[in-house]
Amino acid sequence: MTNSSINSFISMMKFNQDGLIAAIAQQHDTGEVLMMAWMNKESIHETLTTNQVCYFSRSRQKLWRKGETSGQVQTLVEMRLDCDGDTLLLLVDQKGVACHTGRRNCFFHAYRNGEIVEVSKPLMDPNQLYHQ
Repeated sequence: MTNSSINSFISMMKFNQDGLIAAIAQQHDTGEVLMMAWMNKESIHETLTTNQVCYFSRSRQKLWRKGETSGQVQTLVEMRLDCDGDTLLLLVDQKGVACHTGRRNCFFHAYRNGEIVEVSKPLMDPNQLYHQ
């Protein structure tokens, strides 16, 4: 993608008052929804340029390159913009787990038959995810 086409794509997006847009990461070949995070113009540009997914961390107020410290990298396959222009869908190839809890995805609590159910267990110890 050229800078011109990236800038044209970004100009179609509607960012919130903090300059952010919601991004949903989905495993490209299985359709599994992995996580939701936030992106700003800089993280979108970096992601489209490198094909390595980069988010914006609201808690740290800086770019968050997925897998930079954990090794659980997301490689971008395709980025899509929804009809309202305010949500991104990232089709990714997830290496390892996507969730900081050690689970494959971040959506592991379900409300079923009036009860809260944990639908998946950690695949790895979350303390082993991050290099100190």
